[in-house]
Amino acid sequence: MKPIRLTIAGLHSFRQKETIDFEKLCEGGLFGIFGPTGSGKSSILDAMTLALYGNVERASNQTNGIMNQSENELFVSFTFELQNAKGVKRYTVERSFKRADALRIRSVVSRLIEEGEERVVIADKARLVDEQLKQLLGLEMKDFTRAVVLPQGKFAEFLSLKGAERRQMLQRLFHLERYGDELNKKLKNKLAEASAKLEAIKGEQAGLGDASKEQVEKQKQALAEKKGGARTSEKCIA
Repeated sequence: MKPIRLTIAGLHSFRQKETIDFEKLCEGGLFGIFGPTGSGKSSILDAMTLALYGNVERASNQTNGIMNQSENELFVSFTFELQNAKGVKRYTVERSFKRADALRIRSVVSRLIEEGEERVVIADKARLVDEQLKQLLGLEMKDFTRAVVLPQGKFAEFLSLKGAERRQMLQRLFHLERYGDELNKKLKNKLAEASAKLEAIKGEQAGLGDASKEQVEKQKQALAEKKGGARTSEKCIA
C-alpha cells in the first residue's frame, strides 16, 4: 500500500482540517515526521487506521477517545494505491463522525471510492466499507497496526508474537492461508476419514476373531493333531 494523501479534521491535536501530501513528501525517496510529544505524530497513524478500519486500537470509548474535545465532528479521508499483477489502482476512503453526547459519537459517513477517469463509489455503508477494505488490503486491523503502522509501544508487541498468533499474522500478510490453516484443516479431515475407516476395519476383524499369524499357526497345529488322533482311532477300530 502506497499512501497518497491524508486529510484530518477534529482528531486529537488536528482540530482544523489539515492535508498531508505523501506524494510530495516521497519525492526525495524517504521522509521523517518529527516533533515534541503531543504534536500529533501518532495521530497521523491513528487517522490512517481510522480511515481504513473505522476504529483506533488505542482510543478509549472507541473513536470518542480520539475526537478533539473542543469539536463535535471528526473527519478523515485517506487516498492510497495498491499494486498487484493486474496493475495499480487508487482508492479513497472517507469517514466522518459526530458527537452524540458526552460519552458517545456516531458514524455519519463511510465511503470507499475507486479513483480513475471517473470516481466510482464501491461502498457507502460502514459494514460494506469495512468488508471491501479487508479484501483489498488482506489485513485485519491488528495486523495493520503490527506490520504496517506501529504506534507507540507496539513494536515490542510485534517482536514478542509467538506460536499460532505469529503464524496466522504472517499467513494473512503474505496470503499463505492455503498453505497454513487451510492445509491444516484438510489434513485433519483426511486424518479423521482414515481413522474412521481404520475403526471400521478393526470392527470387522473383531467379528472374524483372531486372525494373527501366530493364531493361524496355532490352529493349523491343533488341526494336524486332531487329524492324527482321528487316524489312530480308525486303526484301532479296524
